[in-house]
Amino acid sequence: MATIVLKSHQDEFVIHFGVQGERINAYTLASTLISIADAARLANAQLNPGYEVEILVEALGAGSFRARIRSLYRGAENLFSKETLKAVVLGVIVNFVYQHTLAPDTDVNVIVNTNEVVIEQGETRVVVPREIHEATKQVEKNQKFRQSVSGIAAAVDADKTVSSVAFGPPDNGDLPLVEIPRERFQALAADINASDGGSRELVQLAEVEILRAILELSRRRWEFAWSGVRIAAPVLDRSFYDRFAAHEITIAPGDRLRVRLKIKQKRRPDSGVFMNESYEVIEVLTHIPRAVQRQIESGR
Repeated sequence: MATIVLKSHQDEFVIHFGVQGERINAYTLASTLISIADAARLANAQLNPGYEVEILVEALGAGSFRARIRSLYRGAENLFSKETLKAVVLGVIVNFVYQHTLAPDTDVNVIVNTNEVVIEQGETRVVVPREIHEATKQVEKNQKFRQSVSGIAAAVDADKTVSSVAFGPPDNGDLPLVEIPRERFQALAADINASDGGSRELVQLAEVEILRAILELSRRRWEFAWSGVRIAAPVLDRSFYDRFAAHEITIAPGDRLRVRLKIKQKRRPDSGVFMNESYEVIEVLTHIPRAVQRQIESGR
């Protein structure tokens, strides 16, 4: 399991743009950096009154286009001592983005300890210091901050050459901290700007295996295996049942369905992470019968 640790007083991170080669549209880069700078300025105003923050682009890397972001704080004399400065602004941005980009097809385990919050998902384990965690909870209430972060997603979504965007600490090698695929760009912006920060709905393509079927249109829930997780969901696609009634398809345990799956999530107030609450299959796109091994009789 890969472990990624956000550090208190971490004042830099690397943003990765998934593009072909080493070029990126100047407007995409500028818009993304401006959104990061705006989010940092708004977060800093809440966390560090009396200090200004400047966001600097320090270096660009080869391969997937990268920019190294560093914060520089300047304090007003005789207002606050340097010890009061919370150099966690960039960590807050990365943590906030992570909370809104956890993949809904994987179980998430959240452990809240005295000094840190540990988020485990699949093969990734992220450790967030309580200082960054508490600062994120404070800043995320600011709608202008949320809009600035959603501007990052909007900037890359407008550029069709960008397949993904990711954030990572500069000392983490090639392993990104948060990787957002293109299909999540618009959803990320919508999630962040939603008026109800406690719940959300996602719709995504999924391939599920049938464990138990309900062969009539109703709210009764089928049982499926999805990405190693057992879920229960009603199938609400009337045309699918019409095809079944017309004997165009037959259903058996072990068959697979490619579907549009609606996922309802609620946000845990202690960690800020959205957790899956319920599921609905709103459209069945493809029925995939399970492979049946044929018995081959040897000739006599």
